[in-house]
Amino acid sequence: MRLARLIATVIGASTIVGCGTVARSRAPTPAQTRRALAGSPAPLARLHAEADRLVAATPATFAGVLRGLRGYPVIVNQWGSWCEPCRMEFPVLQQAGVALGRKVGLVGLDVSDSGSAARAFLREFPVAYPSFVDPSARIAFSLKAGAYYPTTQFYDRQGKLVFTHLGPYTSLDRVLADAAAHVGA
Repeated sequence: MRLARLIATVIGASTIVGCGTVARSRAPTPAQTRRALAGSPAPLARLHAEADRLVAATPATFAGVLRGLRGYPVIVNQWGSWCEPCRMEFPVLQQAGVALGRKVGLVGLDVSDSGSAARAFLREFPVAYPSFVDPSARIAFSLKAGAYYPTTQFYDRQGKLVFTHLGPYTSLDRVLADAAAHVGA
């Protein structure tokens, strides 16, 4: 009896310790993603065409990307493959990219990362939008995103920053609620 309790305690403790430490992809299948995003407006469809890509950028070129999305709300997620909270958040962003992709421009900002690690990360956690490479955090600082990872910024249809969420999103419902409350999506 004591041995059974000990085993149950060890199993329970290892389960509790393990909870929340291993992120698993929740990406819809490519076919589901194509169906969900079919008919997206041209500026958003261009983002979908760059899904999972790491795109070289400077503060000026990234500002141009945001200008090109005027008329649509934009969500910018600052992440790094080295960031454990980012890893925990990405399954939620995989779902958000598909749920919001027809009406909101989503973009990633991969900060202070190595190209090979970031590519491997995106293979593990594919998303329906591109990520812009920011090796020295110049873009992040130009956006006043700061040094907290992950950071998610919401821009209105005119390109004005209206809300910043510090830390990981842990549920799709929370992302959708913030999108509805802050950018009307």
